[in-house]
Amino acid sequence: MKLRAIALEIDARMLGEDCEIERVSSIADAEDGALVYALTPELLAQAQESGAAAVITADFTNRSEMKKPLLLHRQPKLGFARAARLLVQRMSLSGDGIHATAIIAASTKLGNRLSIGPYAVIGEGAVIGEGTRIGAHSVVAAGVRIGSDCVIHPQVTVYEGTMVGDRVIIHSGTVLGSDGFGYVRDEGTGRYEQFPQLGRLIIEDEVEIGANTTIDRGALKATIIGRGVKIDNLVHVGHNVTIGEDVVIAAQTGVSGSAQIERGVVIAGQVGIADHVRIQEGAILGAQCGVPSGKVIRGKGVVFWGTPARPLKEYLRQLAAVARLGKQG
Repeated sequence: MKLRAIALEIDARMLGEDCEIERVSSIADAEDGALVYALTPELLAQAQESGAAAVITADFTNRSEMKKPLLLHRQPKLGFARAARLLVQRMSLSGDGIHATAIIAASTKLGNRLSIGPYAVIGEGAVIGEGTRIGAHSVVAAGVRIGSDCVIHPQVTVYEGTMVGDRVIIHSGTVLGSDGFGYVRDEGTGRYEQFPQLGRLIIEDEVEIGANTTIDRGALKATIIGRGVKIDNLVHVGHNVTIGEDVVIAAQTGVSGSAQIERGVVIAGQVGIADHVRIQEGAILGAQCGVPSGKVIRGKGVVFWGTPARPLKEYLRQLAAVARLGKQG
């Protein structure tokens, strides 16, 4: 893409001559055609001496010291991320077509500019939107709907009834829409029988789901992953869970059935959230927090820690008190 076109798309101001941008890069590895970013004057000086074609930076530059074209952005790292996405989208505009070994049901509805990899399977009545890429050995079951410009990496499994929005990225090994872990105990025999798992999984636009993550369908209603949610590798989300917009969940977190996580929540690694929990808007759960069944976590911008999860200041006071008791003993 031309640098001027990138500037318009990411809402940046261009200084210097227009040029062709082929890729993004770190400053150290930059070669001709690369776009880099610099967050400080020191890094900008390094970028000016690198092999990069242009630099995204903030408006602290001295115009007299310009050696390369610049894009001035209020958040250079954010601007760089958006530019990278634009370049990837431009590379995939034509799609790679459908591989000869892909198995696609006759009733499937396919959009334009698709890429469907080797040995991928698309079931009856599925709908695949324009510009979507489905990797090798992925399975999209009957009745699944996948929106436009999605990236389904190799060996992803999408169970029937799942709905995926636009511009969603799903990494390898992920399973979407499998049965939830719901059982009823027969008090007479002590045996467990499965409660019906007949609901759906709805994934809204611009979600990213990491590798080897599992998200269950609802039991009798829907599991919902809101717009812009980012889920790391090795996360499990149980049935009937609702996750609001722009939530971030780090690796090895487990979310039990019927939990509600409101918009803007940040969840660190190895957090355990029990059933029917409610995490209110903007709360932050630190690594290895434990949230017991039915608990409500409230406090926008408040960091919670420990098991049971409590505000960080309270947690640290309790740790200090325990340490004092240990010394007295």
